[in-house]
Amino acid sequence: MENLERIKEMLNKRAELQARFNLLPYDGTPEIKEISGKRYIYIRKRVLDKITSTYVGEFSDALYNQLLRNNIESKTLKKEIRSINKELATLRYVENDIKSDVILNIEFAKTNIKQIIYDQAVLEGVATTFPDTEAIIDNGKVNNIKAEDVQKILNLKHAWEFILDRDVATSKSDYYLASYIAKIVNEGFYQNGGRIRSAPAAIGGSTYVPPIPFEIDVKEHINNLLENSISKIETAIELCLYVMKNQIYNDGNKRTAVIYANHYLISNGQGLLVIKFNKVEEFKRKLVLYYEGKDLVSVKDFLAECYLPLKNK
Repeated sequence: MENLERIKEMLNKRAELQARFNLLPYDGTPEIKEISGKRYIYIRKRVLDKITSTYVGEFSDALYNQLLRNNIESKTLKKEIRSINKELATLRYVENDIKSDVILNIEFAKTNIKQIIYDQAVLEGVATTFPDTEAIIDNGKVNNIKAEDVQKILNLKHAWEFILDRDVATSKSDYYLASYIAKIVNEGFYQNGGRIRSAPAAIGGSTYVPPIPFEIDVKEHINNLLENSISKIETAIELCLYVMKNQIYNDGNKRTAVIYANHYLISNGQGLLVIKFNKVEEFKRKLVLYYEGKDLVSVKDFLAECYLPLKNK
């Protein structure tokens, strides 16, 4: 039993470290190249037996120092992950084969990830087109888009990458996982974005005022939802609406709720929950009615229609 608890602790820690590693923009050693009298920064990395060199940008002290810090953090995280893997081997832990449905679900999400992130950005009121969103996802920047909107899209990308990591995808969809998702989507906006809300909150367009949440109550409610006997999609919808209505975190609750609900579905190989960009206004109207207790059913029916099952089911 002691070994099992230690293994669980190590797996959770490894998933957290891997998520932090995935958030790093570059993995490799910065190098400076001089071309036609100008200096440029590249990232050098060995891939199998080949050295690759990836262009980053024109040289500046700030960028170069940032990449040096990035490289140090990358090496530190890799070292810690290797150490955990060695300890897991000592504890005779054997990686479980991931279920085929979960693998299919991960690939299903990865195939559609740009459209999913665009739809979610629209839900957050981010003023961007699909091509702009695609450019931000691919390159980390785009002209004529507010910096905070770019940050929100990048955070969505990182949060989805987190839940699609194999270790994370097979983890329990508990309060701690929801909080880590909230931390990622609030990166750059709140220092402790994954910490439970401790101040009053107001919801735009609604008279509903969510009470201050208490961690013990939130954990209990989430556990009760996870252990109920309703269908997987119904559970995902309940998890999603619970996080939204109770405004558990200081900000990013809709972003967190949707990604958290999708983690639950993916971990069970059940498909995806996607609120399409052209359905956002309808969803918001139904959500306000739900918040205010005027209609507790329509928004659930709406989300059920947003469910995308796996094709093999």
